[in-house]
Amino acid sequence: MKEKATSFDIAHMAGVSQSTVSRALSNSPLVNKETRERIQQIARELNYKVDKNASNLRKQKSNTIALLLFEDPTSDDSMINPFFLSMLGSITRACANAGYDLLVSFQNLEDDWHAEFEDSNKADGIILLGYGDDYLSYRTKLSQLEEQGTHFVRWGAHDKIHPGIIIGSDNYQGGYEIAEHLLSLGHKTFAFIGDADSHAPEFLARFTGFTDALKKQGISPQDIIQLDAYLTEDSGSDAMKSMLEKKIFPDAVFCASDLIAVGVLRALGKTSLRVPQDIAVVGYDNIPVSAYTNPALTTVQQNTKKAGEILVETLLKAINKVDVEDYLMPAELIIRQSCGSTNK
Repeated sequence: MKEKATSFDIAHMAGVSQSTVSRALSNSPLVNKETRERIQQIARELNYKVDKNASNLRKQKSNTIALLLFEDPTSDDSMINPFFLSMLGSITRACANAGYDLLVSFQNLEDDWHAEFEDSNKADGIILLGYGDDYLSYRTKLSQLEEQGTHFVRWGAHDKIHPGIIIGSDNYQGGYEIAEHLLSLGHKTFAFIGDADSHAPEFLARFTGFTDALKKQGISPQDIIQLDAYLTEDSGSDAMKSMLEKKIFPDAVFCASDLIAVGVLRALGKTSLRVPQDIAVVGYDNIPVSAYTNPALTTVQQNTKKAGEILVETLLKAINKVDVEDYLMPAELIIRQSCGSTNK
């Protein structure tokens, strides 16, 4: 008696993976039309029938949430941004309190992570932290997740048109309050160190809030020095060195993240310039090290404990078909010694 054809037989004949066969047979938009039609034709030729019982079994809940992060360059071996490390603890506790397991993995834009978890029943939903180097490519993956009905929430910048549900912090407000504080101290010339374009939307929101507050005091955005830097201490250090080599000495430097600010402080520490007497420095994120720099770093607090709890709570509601919506947390200015306390 001839054995029944399997999805692995179809995969072999089509030259694709078994998971691609599964998606094609369910008309998933993640498989391009030509490949989908070729796979479906092979299935017809083999008289292949989908096992409904197995399909239903795969759709049962796993009581697991997947947490996907991008690898970031770090000074230790974790490859996880310190800001997300603190959020990871909160997410883990929130999952445990809800009776869910947590599966932690790194995401890669070249991988099929956006489809894998639903197909394999690894997780009932996904929490996404970070963007990698290219938010525009990342957004395409998010749109595919949304199209296939995967439950997911992400931590990130809020915009008017975005796939899925966003939990984030008010980066615009944070940047605005930093500018107001620096102005109140009498600082008159400013620099921003950090990428400020669509590839880094959270940094861009911080920069926009910062420049809008300065504009209200008659300081044009064209008068604000902006140097690119992304996430690492070294990028902050290199940007500050470049500024000093060009003999540019602003009153105050706003860094898009604490890691960048640590690099800026390191570069200034190798010069005769004093912080904050000669140049004030402000960071963003309030990672643990910010309280122990010399001088201690003025920064913006994003409540990672609350963020983790809301991410899990929102995802579980979505999994259980409860309506959910974006949530924007307020940012909180943490004043320390690095930006000075008297008028210049």
